[in-house]
Amino acid sequence: MFEKLKKRWNVTSNFQVTKILVVFALTGSSSAKVTGPLLKLNPTLAGLEPIYFNTIYVIATLVLYQFLLVFFGWLFGEKEFFILFLKKFFRRRSS
Repeated sequence: MFEKLKKRWNVTSNFQVTKILVVFALTGSSSAKVTGPLLKLNPTLAGLEPIYFNTIYVIATLVLYQFLLVFFGWLFGEKEFFILFLKKFFRRRSS
């Protein structure tokens, strides 16, 4: 079932692929859910016009995502995979 992902991600078991997919799901939903309340704690940001607040919200969510990806990866025992994943991602983006 997960053969393509196992080959692409260089992992050995279906359980490992499942853990990685769970980490991606948790990270995506929690980074978006946590960013809003964090930004609203700052009174300066809370009073911004929506266009500026939304721009800062998107940028903050992307930054928080990186940290949460490694954190949840660590919780699920896949920290090394996600560190390598982020390194590859940023290498592709900088080229």
